[in-house]
Amino acid sequence: MFLSAKQAAARLGIAPATLYAYVSRGLLAAEPGPDGRTSRYAAEQVDALAASRRRGRRPREVARATLDFGLPVLESALTAVQDGRFYYRGRDAVALAAHATLEEVAALLWDMALPKPAASVARGPARHPVPEAPSLLAAFAATGPDAVETEAWIADPARRARGCLGLLRGLCGLMTGVAPGEVALHAHCATVWGVDAHGAALIRAALVLCADHELNASSFTVRCVAGTGASLHAALLAGLAALSGPRHGGITARVAALWTGLDPANPEAGLRARLARGEDMPGFGHPLYPAGDPRAAALLAALPEGAALAATITALTGQRPSLDFALVALARHLDLPAGAAFGIFALGRAVGWIAHALEQRAAARLIRPRAVYVGPRPET
Repeated sequence: MFLSAKQAAARLGIAPATLYAYVSRGLLAAEPGPDGRTSRYAAEQVDALAASRRRGRRPREVARATLDFGLPVLESALTAVQDGRFYYRGRDAVALAAHATLEEVAALLWDMALPKPAASVARGPARHPVPEAPSLLAAFAATGPDAVETEAWIADPARRARGCLGLLRGLCGLMTGVAPGEVALHAHCATVWGVDAHGAALIRAALVLCADHELNASSFTVRCVAGTGASLHAALLAGLAALSGPRHGGITARVAALWTGLDPANPEAGLRARLARGEDMPGFGHPLYPAGDPRAAALLAALPEGAALAATITALTGQRPSLDFALVALARHLDLPAGAAFGIFALGRAVGWIAHALEQRAAARLIRPRAVYVGPRPET
């Protein structure tokens, strides 16, 4: 017996959006309905999940399962991770990366019309170093919000779009050392870094693939800050701070260090020595993609050196590369300045941060979870 989405959601006592989130988390399987357009759900599996929810678990287990790649904690219309793929407002992100610009994806995720980028590209020193994560964070903090143009809580659509783009372009200018003006950001990066049209296309695809990834640590942080009513600049600053951590976007620095320490003539020997010491392989294994990160696969298809090293590590560990590894492979392939992998990650993800901030602000709700207290017994 099968249930429709509406029936399954009702039996579980959840909203339809939460039902789709359960599917993306692997808690429930969906299969195409008879009409080929809708999904249906096995009643037996729905009932089993409902029974598990009714039985409940100890508070500590519930908290851990919710905060660590666990049950959905809020509703969003931005990005869905489902069946080894991910989608921006229902559109396959990998397919978009084949042709879309970051600005076009921004218009999609922000749900607003944006001006078409100019044709001319600002030029500057091709080898300007990309600031390290702490320096980029400090530089962005120092820019401060412009009360007129960068405050995106305003109601006027044109000013709202101008403010969001202003923050995005400002971050790009800090990353490349040259103000991008109103040109497409991937073209600006390619020009400043001195790469050809092929390299520009790879940068464009990478930026699109970085644009959003549901409730990752930095996006959730952005939503918490935006929910307090803080400025959009403050929300993005919080996202950049979270991204800089070595377990998030900072993984790119660890991947780069690993790669640099390998003997190009025999990388496998160095990898085996690392594993023998009990060290991990940064940039490999993603809990949401047991069969492989589609973002990494899309980029590595055009990066032979990175694909070869990834295949070697996968053969040794059984883990597949994530986006972080692919960004470093891209930077090496194009001979970009040090830190460019993190910079591309930050610039692309800023689009998602703005989208999450706008969505949370529109919800007008403070995010305030509860903690499971495990300290000394309170005094009576």
